[in-house]
Amino acid sequence: MTNMKTLIVMMCMTGLSSLAFAQSAPPPRIAASEAKKHPGEIVTVCGKVVDTKIAKNGLAGYGKPVSFDLDEPEPNPVFYFVTFGAKPGGPEEAIAAYKSKHVCVTGKINTIANTPFIMAADRSQIKPQAEDK
Repeated sequence: MTNMKTLIVMMCMTGLSSLAFAQSAPPPRIAASEAKKHPGEIVTVCGKVVDTKIAKNGLAGYGKPVSFDLDEPEPNPVFYFVTFGAKPGGPEEAIAAYKSKHVCVTGKINTIANTPFIMAADRSQIKPQAEDK
């Protein structure tokens, strides 16, 4: 339950950070393994989606959150991002859009249980990349 409360707080904070993106230079681009060194910073984290997890409970207006581990899966993830599926397809739509793909996610790095993550409530924060990147 505390993780769900934390997710809600992070969503609010992330929503405000999108205003900062429109007014400044692009954030630095880093590898998923480097995210731990940048807590509280707005960056673009890139890596390959290697695992997904759908939360039990959803959030009003968003649906169920889906976590995507980049480069290293549970139990030792180096970075993950959280987003929501489009309403018609739900969380399965989000999984289909990113699973096993290289992506870059832009936002503020937060940390839970010593693992860095970005709350990407706005799917425009997530950009699939060509396989050679």
